Amino acid sequence: MDRELLVEIGCEEIPASWLPGLTRQVGEQLDARLKEFRLNTDARTETFSTPRRLTARVAKLAERQEDFEELVTGPPVSAAFRPDGEATPAAAGFARKYNVDVSALARHETPKGTYLAHRVHQRGKATVDVLADVMGSLLRSLTFPKQMRWDAYLEDGKGDLVFARPIRWLVLLYGGRVVPFVIRRTEIAQGPTVQDIRSGSNTYGHRFLTTSGRAGRAIKVKTFDDYQTRLLENFVILDRPERESKIRRELEMHARKLGGRVSSLVAAQSSLLQEVPDLVEYPSVVAGHFPVEFLQLPEEVLTTTMIHHQHYFPVVDDEGKLKPAFLAVTNMQPEKPEIIARNSERVLTARLRDARFFYDEDRKTTLESRIERLSTILFHKKLGSYKAKAERVAQLAAWIARDAFQRPDVAAHAEQAGRLCKADLATDMVRELTELQGTMGGIYARAEGLPDDVGKAIYFHYLPVGVEADAPPSAAQLGKAAVTWAAVSLADKLDSVVGMFSAGERPTGSRDPLGLRRQAQGAVKILADLPELTGLNTRVTLGPLLARAAEPFGGYGDSAPALLTFMSDRLAYLLEQRGFDVRSVRAVIHGGIEQVSPLEALRKLDALSHLTGSPALLGVATLLKRVKNITKGIAAPASLEAVRAALSEPAERALLGELETRAPVIRAAAGRGDYREAFTAIAALQPAVATFFDDVLVMAEDEGLRAARLGLVATLRDLILSIADISEIVNE
Repeated sequence: MDRELLVEIGCEEIPASWLPGLTRQVGEQLDARLKEFRLNTDARTETFSTPRRLTARVAKLAERQEDFEELVTGPPVSAAFRPDGEATPAAAGFARKYNVDVSALARHETPKGTYLAHRVHQRGKATVDVLADVMGSLLRSLTFPKQMRWDAYLEDGKGDLVFARPIRWLVLLYGGRVVPFVIRRTEIAQGPTVQDIRSGSNTYGHRFLTTSGRAGRAIKVKTFDDYQTRLLENFVILDRPERESKIRRELEMHARKLGGRVSSLVAAQSSLLQEVPDLVEYPSVVAGHFPVEFLQLPEEVLTTTMIHHQHYFPVVDDEGKLKPAFLAVTNMQPEKPEIIARNSERVLTARLRDARFFYDEDRKTTLESRIERLSTILFHKKLGSYKAKAERVAQLAAWIARDAFQRPDVAAHAEQAGRLCKADLATDMVRELTELQGTMGGIYARAEGLPDDVGKAIYFHYLPVGVEADAPPSAAQLGKAAVTWAAVSLADKLDSVVGMFSAGERPTGSRDPLGLRRQAQGAVKILADLPELTGLNTRVTLGPLLARAAEPFGGYGDSAPALLTFMSDRLAYLLEQRGFDVRSVRAVIHGGIEQVSPLEALRKLDALSHLTGSPALLGVATLLKRVKNITKGIAAPASLEAVRAALSEPAERALLGELETRAPVIRAAAGRGDYREAFTAIAALQPAVATFFDDVLVMAEDEGLRAARLGLVATLRDLILSIADISEIVNE
């Protein structure tokens, strides 16, 4: 008979940003541990969480482990018996280990020969006798962004038990009965109020709210349904989607009462709506106001203060303009919400008063005059100060605008924006509200009366941070400043990536503390979406950009292979995130990232996606694999005239004619960016290529004929590879 398993790990408050990942982990790891211990269940683990608890439930779990059977091999038969048939010590020892006679051992055939073997059969234990081991293994398997030592250990000989936060209680119920389990506290930690943590059937309600008795009191439960119901009675909403739904409903209701709606910036520029449900166990919304005079501050300052620093929701009117009001999510059902609102207003007003002071003080000094102060702010110990970085960015941005984008008319503004783009790091506002770096520089540039494209380039130069086609900024936001912005943003990102690689700083595994992946992806995103963002149709390759960015560091140095592989991976990631098949992505970025244009790669993939199912194109792609193999190390002739006289077979003359006819069409189509026509023309080569390989022996005995045929095939190879290595799209 299957029974229900209920696990709850009660903790001190876990950081909200950790909870989604931890909740998934608990489910995945519990499933894995149950499988490891041979405990069968027809249902996957359900997981729940609040800031103070991680909960898992398995609706039906078998009462016993599966029986365990394994064939254990021993010594080879050749070493198990003497010539007279007497068992050797090796055979006797193996039999003794499993408490059987040598005669009872089986003989097992393997690729290495015949071995003695014994089939071990172990009857499964009762589930209740195994669950303590499952629980210990589960606790050990969880990982956290930061581990905390809290003077606790398990009696499994593996030392301290680290966790996200100190564990305060454990619920471990199987079929409504407690499974004994203990987390020991070290002698140093033991005291009147610090004891071992033993599993039980008691959970705990809200810290501050209660319908009867004292807040946070113990609640006895038996089943999951009982557990969820009793928690709700004690002001804990266990289901996260339910908490989020309650927050959304109340936000909408209170915003309407204020004559507005929640600002769209909450969804566009922050994860506040995703974060707040993991900060509370019983959410409620209160409305507050701040003095109208603060609306004179830039909207970015107000919203950043509210969203990022106070976790408040700004309210806007029907036209999208900020109202002097906010909504705050609290972790309780207040009897007098006006008291909480008044306290929230007091805190926010104090912060806004500070922000207004910083804003007024910062505007007394120009951005240009702050550049010298950047020499006191370190960018990297091997790369110098932010002043040095700003100078590099300015020079690189001007070069990109003038040479890469072929827009010398914006080079001066790109250089000016590059020189000023880090100046706001020396302002009081950015020191207080670090999320506004770049943004405040753009605002101050506008206030100083600097050209609009300089201000916007500074304002948006940290963007984009995503690889999606619609990731901000948009062309509408950039306006006429788009080309200047693209030059400055590219320069900043490439300088950081190339500089950090030259300094030996590289992302490893999932670790990327300097955000180099994000910056590299931002760079290739700009280049891939250049026409949509800026109106430029320039197919900029990555090689010249990376080489120019590396000049201030004395070139790539030893970092070249790692850097180029890294950039190739980032471009591949962007293209795969746009929905393109990984094989097609490999096809268009073959031959080294230095020769690849992200915009060109995107267009090639779009064309391939319409033709990938073409039998003719797949036929050419399949034959290209053979072509590449037989022409490895063979250079194509300067022209087909050099091989024409040696070719006499109808199939090879036909292929020669097709190449002479199709090659100009393919190159012309590629030159104007019409890759669908280019791939269609390549597919049209299929009959001639197939007939050639059916009828012609490329590796002829005659040396001159062999060279001519290899030259013809190498010409075919180079023509196709100049567009894409379509052999990659063929299934292995």
